[in-house]
Amino acid sequence: MNTPARMGAYVLGLAVAFAGAFGIGGAVGATPPSAPVGNGHGGHATPAQAAPKADHVPGGLQVSQSGYTLTPRTTTITPGERTEFRFTVDGPDGRPVTAYETQHDKKLHLIVVSRDATVFRHVHPELAGDGTWSVPLTLPDAGAYRVFADFVPQGGEGLTLGADLYAAGDYAPRPLPPPSRRVTVDGYTVRLDGTLTPGTASRLVAEISKDGRPVTDLQPYLAAYGHLVALRVGDLAYLHVHPDGAPGDGVTPAGPGITFYAEVPSRGDYRLFLDFQHNGTVRTAAFTVRAGQPSGAAPADTADHGSEHAHSGH
Repeated sequence: MNTPARMGAYVLGLAVAFAGAFGIGGAVGATPPSAPVGNGHGGHATPAQAAPKADHVPGGLQVSQSGYTLTPRTTTITPGERTEFRFTVDGPDGRPVTAYETQHDKKLHLIVVSRDATVFRHVHPELAGDGTWSVPLTLPDAGAYRVFADFVPQGGEGLTLGADLYAAGDYAPRPLPPPSRRVTVDGYTVRLDGTLTPGTASRLVAEISKDGRPVTDLQPYLAAYGHLVALRVGDLAYLHVHPDGAPGDGVTPAGPGITFYAEVPSRGDYRLFLDFQHNGTVRTAAFTVRAGQPSGAAPADTADHGSEHAHSGH
């Protein structure tokens, strides 16, 4: 779209449910058997997962799955204004779920991404006794967004449900940032090595440095040294993987490299958002990666303007 389009007042909309069960076959990652075991949940990668199946729907494309439904309660979002975003996860009995398993220090992870894949938020809502989740949320621009609720109901399987969210106002979509394997954010340089090969477990290594020196004292954040969210451009199919090993296990170094194994379902462009913590602050590095393209084939350096459009929100 070459000119801004006027968007009227929007309300919170729900994504159309896709047929078929959620499975590892879409955007869910898988670690090879020989690789160290990671801590997966919801749409997260675990080494024991089988090969993908073509008839399975990637994570985050469904608002309802296995009897659970993501039900937003907030109906109005105004760009630039702090809004208390409220929602429930309704269970098979139609009532809000109140019991969840704790995964990576939280009972639910909420990801909010603009449909043009340039705005990113990773936040953690608070759960009330009646099953209502709430979190303060500020969206910088008008437009269409996707919210992903990543959770494990008590005694159940991990799920990632998604719904659409709209913010009213003048909407000027931004172009997809070009493919990049090295970005800078707040003075940190993050280089991403590895190739995303559709249908194959792909090894990705994020190397973090500051002022030309490797960062070797990354701090644990949500029980890991780094968190990676990958989204397929076009439909925002969701993939969330965690690195090999864990802080304090005696073998996993605190940087500069963080190793991930991820499996993407198809060719095309993906947006990858890496959260890492150093000196008490969580930062997010954003990459555009083309599945099947070797790391050396991408432009060498790209500035990451994540302080506004691609930060974790923590």
